[in-house]
Amino acid sequence: MIRFLLPLLLLVNVSAFANMASQGTRATSAGIDVVTYPTGVKDVVVIIGAFPAGDALGEGGNITIPTLTGMMLDRGTKALDKFAIADRLENVGAEISFIVGPQSLELHAKCLKKDLPLVMGLIASELRTPAFPAAEFAKAKQQFMGSLQESLQSTEGRAQEAFGRAVYPQGHPNRPHSIAEYLAAAKTASLDDVKAFHAKYYGPAHMTLVLVGDVSAADVQTQVGKAFDGWSGGHDYIRPAQPAVATAASEVTVPLSDKPSVSVVLGQATGLTYRDPDSLALRVGTAVLGHGFTGRLMGTVRDKEGLTYNIGAGVSQDAIADGAWDISASFAPALLDKGVASTRRELQKWWTDGITDTELADRKQGLVGGYFVGMSTTGGVAGAILVAIQRGYDLTWLDGYPEAIKALTRAQVNTAIKTHLDPAKMVLVEAGSVKPAGGPPPAAH
Repeated sequence: MIRFLLPLLLLVNVSAFANMASQGTRATSAGIDVVTYPTGVKDVVVIIGAFPAGDALGEGGNITIPTLTGMMLDRGTKALDKFAIADRLENVGAEISFIVGPQSLELHAKCLKKDLPLVMGLIASELRTPAFPAAEFAKAKQQFMGSLQESLQSTEGRAQEAFGRAVYPQGHPNRPHSIAEYLAAAKTASLDDVKAFHAKYYGPAHMTLVLVGDVSAADVQTQVGKAFDGWSGGHDYIRPAQPAVATAASEVTVPLSDKPSVSVVLGQATGLTYRDPDSLALRVGTAVLGHGFTGRLMGTVRDKEGLTYNIGAGVSQDAIADGAWDISASFAPALLDKGVASTRRELQKWWTDGITDTELADRKQGLVGGYFVGMSTTGGVAGAILVAIQRGYDLTWLDGYPEAIKALTRAQVNTAIKTHLDPAKMVLVEAGSVKPAGGPPPAAH
């Protein structure tokens, strides 16, 4: 990744994201869903894109192939090796990077307006015609396996892995594979597998590109059309036939020796996607419980009882498929039992009694304010547009979001909490220096 040299130029005037639907342009170019959004920022363009080529698409084959394919994109094309690509980007102070997630391959780029043809051309070449050199593939495998080995010792990462495997059933696109499974699969991954995955899943179908900054729709559509003309293929996102369902409480321990803290996750599948009617109300209620320093969990478990430094609650992974709700925290091993007990008490009180009118009013104000602050940069605007599209909305939703928050009633929020959550059916995961189920605590080494 090339370091971007112009961060101070990315602030957006607040008026730039009023009436977003009227200022943005959405059109299809070369089969790609392209959104152009001009702002008051001069000379700078931010590009964010995504299409279905994430880990969930690896089901039925080698599960490491989606990630390894993404890792190969910036290692050379059929026309340019990786050094030539890096030189061209560095010479103009631009960057291009790729990230493989559960469902999507995401691309992120920044450049000056004058360099948009160059950068768009490089993005297209890396996506369409990667060279897949064998030597680079061997390096990618080693780097991937090294990162997996490091992840084995992350209490937070292991807790989230165990939680996802507990709340999502087999075959659900949000259900993560274990690190052990990834390590075993990486050993047998081949370059032919990568080439086959690229040929099957990479293409303009269901791809979205968002360009924000000093841009015009006509110019962007021309550049995208020129760079991607003739490209075909691609697959839709994976959406489960049935949402995940919380059935019964369970406890999972992930023993890791010599850790100064224990990562804890407590929660369940919601069965909701973001667009479902109760989803926004549940998010607002969840923010009252565990968003930032003003949330109930911070106020009690941390500030009043001094049991942790970090605790919060949230809803996740619900943009494309149904997601999950959880409380995440870390506790010193000696305070673990007290911390979990305190967390459960606050959860139960919140679930039983709901939130107050005062809490709702305060949280509405904070969420709307945070929304506008997040939209004060070109990157924030681009990210918000992409997420909205992945959730199934058009640009009008971005204008309507603040009003949708303001319109929520206390009854709607408390009903959503009671309807879609049940503390008696939640999964508790503890990862760190904890006693494994049915055995002694992990030995020091």
